Amino acid sequence: MQGRRAGTIRTYDRYVVPSYRRSPVVIVRGRGSRVWDEAGRRYLDFFPGYAVGGLGHCHPRVVRAIAAQARRLIHIPNTYYNPLQGRLAELISSRAFPGKCFFCNSGAEANEAAMKLARKAGAPAGRHEIVAMEQSFHGRTIATVTATGQARYHEGFAPLLPGIRHVPFGDLGALRRAVGPKTCAVMVEPIQGEGGINVAPPSYFAALRRLCDEEGILLIMDEVQTGMGRTGNYFAHQLYGVEPDVMTLAKSLAGGVPIGAMLAATRFADLLQPGTHASTFGGNPLACAAAIATFEAIEEEDILGNVRSMGRRLRAALDRMAAAYDFVREVRGEGLMLGMQLSIDAPAVVAACLRRGMLTNATGDNVLRFMPAMTVTAREIDEGTGIVRAVFDETARGGRAKGRRGRR
Repeated sequence: MQGRRAGTIRTYDRYVVPSYRRSPVVIVRGRGSRVWDEAGRRYLDFFPGYAVGGLGHCHPRVVRAIAAQARRLIHIPNTYYNPLQGRLAELISSRAFPGKCFFCNSGAEANEAAMKLARKAGAPAGRHEIVAMEQSFHGRTIATVTATGQARYHEGFAPLLPGIRHVPFGDLGALRRAVGPKTCAVMVEPIQGEGGINVAPPSYFAALRRLCDEEGILLIMDEVQTGMGRTGNYFAHQLYGVEPDVMTLAKSLAGGVPIGAMLAATRFADLLQPGTHASTFGGNPLACAAAIATFEAIEEEDILGNVRSMGRRLRAALDRMAAAYDFVREVRGEGLMLGMQLSIDAPAVVAACLRRGMLTNATGDNVLRFMPAMTVTAREIDEGTGIVRAVFDETARGGRAKGRRGRR
């Protein structure tokens, strides 16, 4: 088995662009919150596919929908009608806000569509600038990496797209100063994911909505990571009682199948007339069947209720660790989208968890990120947090813990 793994890694080294930092694990099978490597070792996955695995790996309902659709029809061009695409658009709009959907294949593409729509809406008045947030993440294309408010993603790609400005997330005063006569939209994540699970005060979003209304500009909410139940609501903007003009989705929308979607209020959506935007694979029957099955699973299996209850359980366990170890600075987030700010090297913690049979993630150098499947069980929450605690115990033996309460 070691030889097989080494062979896979050598093949990657020879033929695959090295644009990812990969752990030396070859994963061949998954189910629920578990994956297995080529040697048969089982892992608890607390970060399935950067939130793509919202329902876990190979959810039976999604698998059945994919298999049935693959036998019937996989792809047709968007120059014909696809009943599944219409049904999926209806599901998204009825669960979010009245509008129309454009379908594509990823979060970056959905955000590109939103940015183009904003410029199209602002064009008659000469408005083309978009205000985005520092520490945000919106994708890897030239447009969306420009909107991403993290300099490390910009390095080597200058000159970037003109007309994008950044302000601190949650700072309404800075936002007001940045909005001007050329501004066409404000682009924001309800919770910043890649930026470190950063949460703004609820009052910020209400004020943001008022500002956009006053200025006559679009409010774009990037729900690529937060959408489809991750925070305990279908969409995170519902936590704040604020309705955007445009919302973008991807990741867990189709239970693991690539898909992206932009939902826009009708008065803006209709600006994208034939010839203004397109996506060859967007909204194909296979992806739409998987996404419809995902909606069915969320509603028929009370996934949102599970997110709320398991989110409370996970948060409580992380809060206990924050009280026990002096290198845990803060726990933040909503539902099953939680981050733990550390004063130690978070990637080293991720590597130690991997050795103990758990997959998780670090964003930046010091934030440990937890986004388990929304189907996660109490037993799996306890197992995962137990592994993290064991790693922290090992770390604390080389330093100092806050206290012994709650420690194993």
